[in-house]
Amino acid sequence: MNYSTTSSIKSWAEEDRPREKLILKGKSSLSNAELIAILIGSGSQRETAVELSKKILLKYENNLQELSKATVQDLCEFPGIGEAKAISIIAAMELGRRYRSTEAKIRKKITSSHDAYDAIYSYLADSEYEEFYVILLNRANDIISIQKISEGGTSGTVVDPKKVFKLALNYQASAMILCHNHPSGNMKASHQDKVITKKLKQSGDLIEINILDHIIVGNGKYLSFSDEGLL
Repeated sequence: MNYSTTSSIKSWAEEDRPREKLILKGKSSLSNAELIAILIGSGSQRETAVELSKKILLKYENNLQELSKATVQDLCEFPGIGEAKAISIIAAMELGRRYRSTEAKIRKKITSSHDAYDAIYSYLADSEYEEFYVILLNRANDIISIQKISEGGTSGTVVDPKKVFKLALNYQASAMILCHNHPSGNMKASHQDKVITKKLKQSGDLIEINILDHIIVGNGKYLSFSDEGLL
């Protein structure tokens, strides 16, 4: 289907209209642009909702993770996007993030670094700042809780070992997985990453709370200290 600027959605064949397409063919048949077009409802005088949605996606490199970082002000820079439409997009992205978080909590047992990444991804994926979390586990490696320890700038955050182990003791955790993000997308563990991991592991050994791994998240990828032999 060629979405020309002179045509409106109502003039398309029914199977090509986003709402009708969803009903007839199911939600998985829609492109990201068509889904966003449903959210915003209409385009501008010069372009359809789908064309406008494509333009928005192009701005964010067709990456929904990058789009999820957009503010109301960012989206309102597009002609045809007012505050209400911008809020609709942001609300939908936040619902998606919360769904991933709920899904992670349902899959409680951690058996690999990828399980840990799946559990922490929704907490860290959209953050523009470095944040540090711990996944607290029981003896069966089931997730007890996921807790934020600190938030810093774009290149680092401070981790207080006393806060980490106070939380672990309060939740009666037997083990934990350290997690933080690199907003830059750099998947290399820094010297400071290695220092704090070693410090926390040594402290954990003293009180019999095992540090199983340290997961670094960035741009849809992750690094596992355990997998890389850094633990």
